[in-house]
Amino acid sequence: MRKILFGVIITLIILFSFKYCDDKQDDKILLQENSMLIQEQIKNVGKLVVTEGHFSEVFNYKNSKDILGDYITSEKQALVVVNADVTIAYDLNKIEFDVDEASKMLTILSIPEEEIKISPDFEYYDIQADFFNPFEAKDYNNIKDIVIASLHKKVEASSLKSNAQNRLISELSKFYILTNSLGWTLQYDKTSINHINELHDLKL
Repeated sequence: MRKILFGVIITLIILFSFKYCDDKQDDKILLQENSMLIQEQIKNVGKLVVTEGHFSEVFNYKNSKDILGDYITSEKQALVVVNADVTIAYDLNKIEFDVDEASKMLTILSIPEEEIKISPDFEYYDIQADFFNPFEAKDYNNIKDIVIASLHKKVEASSLKSNAQNRLISELSKFYILTNSLGWTLQYDKTSINHINELHDLKL
């Protein structure tokens, strides 16, 4: 009787061991499948997110030059009309991630800064200059520098950057939806994202 009972116990132990190993193997396969799915999603999201805008501005450029001390002043001026296309982009291929299968954690290590590109088109009207103070290449360069600086300020004061960030967050939300559906955790800057709305509070 004891031998039979002992045999039954040994059999049960072996069966439970096989079942445990099978469960572990299934868990490992599932983790690998989830990890591959997450990495594939990262590749799919890895693209250029672009927000576009247009600005128009009129500048009155003036430059004066003293001749013979303060006795004679030579002035030159021009009316400059500028139409500029502006793009703000995030290259999501540059986002750095860490996929931890053991802790079921997808960590966003870094997000690239936005790339601001300004493409101005200049039209010059009413250019006035004389022999002593002619329009030169440096004048056009000065005008370009002034215009670009002014446009950067306009971009900062506009809604373009916030719109670009909203588009970025929209892309990042795909990671939260995926990890949440798989029972994983999304983390950024050592902070776990427990709700999709928390993405809007990130300091990008």
